[in-house]
Amino acid sequence: MSGDTDLIKLYSARILELAADIPYLQRLEAPDATVKRRSPLCGSTVTVDVKVKDGRLKDLGQDVKACALGQAAAAVAGEAAVGATLEEIERGRDQLRDMLKKHGPVPDAPFAGFEVLTPAVDYKNRHASILLSMEAIVEAMQKAMTPA
Repeated sequence: MSGDTDLIKLYSARILELAADIPYLQRLEAPDATVKRRSPLCGSTVTVDVKVKDGRLKDLGQDVKACALGQAAAAVAGEAAVGATLEEIERGRDQLRDMLKKHGPVPDAPFAGFEVLTPAVDYKNRHASILLSMEAIVEAMQKAMTPA
């Protein structure tokens, strides 16, 4: 019975609200870069389009096919990443990874919204899906900022 209680805590109302209201949930026309990431463990996929201006994420498009946790993570990532620099987004990704895999602290602002996913720390099989959006955004920004 405690397993059921744990799952109820994991899929909190806030996580379900975020999953239902992902920002930037459209593909961009003429993006600077596009990256698709897939979690081999669960099959979740995230495709992101980015536009970068003056070293900052100017616009984002997301196509998210993931569990509620991956969707909630995409919602937090989308809200926090637009307007941030590559370094800030990399730091947010690294802090999220540390929070999940090393029981580290919640990421710093503007990525503090990932706090909602702290119940997932003990569910290692969910970590890859949670990290997909941040990893895809970082990779797409790196791609967009690399001279051709």
